[in-house]
Amino acid sequence: WNRKVAELSGWTKEETLGKPLLQTFIHEEGRQLVSRILKKALHGQETANFPFPLFTKAGRRRELLLNATTRRGAGGEITGVIGVGQDITDLREAMAE
Repeated sequence: WNRKVAELSGWTKEETLGKPLLQTFIHEEGRQLVSRILKKALHGQETANFPFPLFTKAGRRRELLLNATTRRGAGGEITGVIGVGQDITDLREAMAE
């Protein structure tokens, strides 16, 4: 959790610590898909530009593009997932006009 996602979501880093990502921060309609993307990354399959909805602490819907990359240790073993998101809400709204 970094400064930008805290600004975008309304959730501070301290509020997110120890909370399950999918159940707490991903809206129900996107949980299954985001879960699948994260599991793929944990098995070495990376995903680029996956669209999904994120709902802010205040309940506002934001549209994000997610890139999920496998994180590996010095020996090549998988140690986690690095997720990078891009907020495309304003772009989508402008295109809809």
